[in-house]
Amino acid sequence: MTILAVLFANSDGNILIERFHGVPAEERLHWRSFLVKLGSENLKGSKNEELHVASHKSVSIVYTLIGDVCLYIVGKDEYDELASVKDVCAKPPTERLFLDKYGRICLCLDEIVWKGLLENTEKDRVRRLIRLKPPVEP
Repeated sequence: MTILAVLFANSDGNILIERFHGVPAEERLHWRSFLVKLGSENLKGSKNEELHVASHKSVSIVYTLIGDVCLYIVGKDEYDELASVKDVCAKPPTERLFLDKYGRICLCLDEIVWKGLLENTEKDRVRRLIRLKPPVEP
């Protein structure tokens, strides 16, 4: 399982957090634009945490709404494990709550995805690991 990108965006399409793994810098703008457009076309009227799956350029994309934040995950190989990343947020966040918890969310992402590989998917383990590290504020 290789994860190429994890992006969180608000409902206006502004990127809140992004992590790219092995994606050349010149391709990142394409992915940002593509994912935000994909979400704007398909997430309106979607239920909270309803998973959507798409394919593009031989990769799988899982995307969903968590509260009023959009989550996009781009990966190669099987995509069913990608859905576990949505557990980073315990309750549906508003954009404000998401930004308030920015440091913790980044720590969670860093524990779940390491160098593009899905490493930790157990919620309890991720919670234990992030308790050991202080959040770094942006």
